[in-house]
Amino acid sequence: MTMDVASYDWSPIARMMLMGVVLALGPLAWVALRNRGASPARRRRALTLLTLFLTFDLVLFGAFTRLTDSGLGCPDWPGCYGKASPIGAHAEISAAQAAMPTGPVTHTKAWIEMVHRYLATAVGVLILALAAVSWAAWRQRPRDPHAIHPGWPTLTLVWVCLQGAFGAWTVTLKLFPAIVVLHLLGGLALLALLCAQVVRDARRTGALQPVVLSPGLRRLLWTTAALVLLQIALGGWVSTNYAVLACSDFPTCQGSWWPPMNFEQAFQVWRPLGRLADGSHIAFPALTAIHYVHRLAAYAVLAALACLAWRMWRMPGLHRPARWLAALAAWQFGTGLSNVVLDWPLVAAVSHTGGAAGLVVALTWLLCATDPARATVASPRRGGLEVAR
Repeated sequence: MTMDVASYDWSPIARMMLMGVVLALGPLAWVALRNRGASPARRRRALTLLTLFLTFDLVLFGAFTRLTDSGLGCPDWPGCYGKASPIGAHAEISAAQAAMPTGPVTHTKAWIEMVHRYLATAVGVLILALAAVSWAAWRQRPRDPHAIHPGWPTLTLVWVCLQGAFGAWTVTLKLFPAIVVLHLLGGLALLALLCAQVVRDARRTGALQPVVLSPGLRRLLWTTAALVLLQIALGGWVSTNYAVLACSDFPTCQGSWWPPMNFEQAFQVWRPLGRLADGSHIAFPALTAIHYVHRLAAYAVLAALACLAWRMWRMPGLHRPARWLAALAAWQFGTGLSNVVLDWPLVAAVSHTGGAAGLVVALTWLLCATDPARATVASPRRGGLEVAR
């Protein structure tokens, strides 16, 4: 089936883009006014840092949207029943709410979903502006010695467009679990890309001096980052499958250290929400397995974070990030435990996502702000050690 491009109604997309431009004007004006007379490198770094902050907020609001069951508050994309806002779709939303008062479409849920889309569009505009500024600075690099290669901002722009596509598929595929998890991971990857640019820019301008790590500590840092990424994916799988309350006690689950679990159903990835690929309903032991695997993996992640924080604390110049890692690990343990024993309160659930996003930013900062120690090799000519470059 083909789509007639000429007859397609592009007005919702155009209005969404216009809304994103309007919302982005505020942050852009703030950066321009606050950095009047500053160097181009400083203005670019300020824009990147502000975009990182707003993207972090967007991830939190995305979690709020998901956890309030507002992901289908407007069941089409990019508009709401073909309109640019819930105001224009008042009649359709009212009819859906009257038919099912606690269903996925209500006026409150529609507004939550659309505000999330507006904020996402604004972040996209900011990233577009960042890419444009970076390309302009690159062309003028003889006069701007601190100009950075625009490849990173361009990659970030491509990534945010892909993230928008996953947002659309989240709606059109009716909260398909694998797509929801990929959308979450995409948002966190966007945070990592922006954080990497902040750090690289600071290093290039001399505002940040790198710390050299031993090969063993560098490997531990990479391993911990990989474990955290895996744990976030498992956590997203728990949330999107509504498996948080499959275990309501701690440290046991359903009064047992090894409750009945169905791992085959639990990790059947490509399936609709609440069902298996064959159309049958997912069994409760599968939800238990989803929850319990996330809990078991959490122990390994906490141990890795504790070891990394302790080893970093022993190094000069890394006391502050060590404290941040320890605090974020404790935050994740506390909010995760609250989700279980307090019946999944909204504040704890959103805070748990915020802690995961904080860990992504902290670990990305460490990976970009530190360098591996250069190995030493024996020099047969001098009979000693020299640095291997």
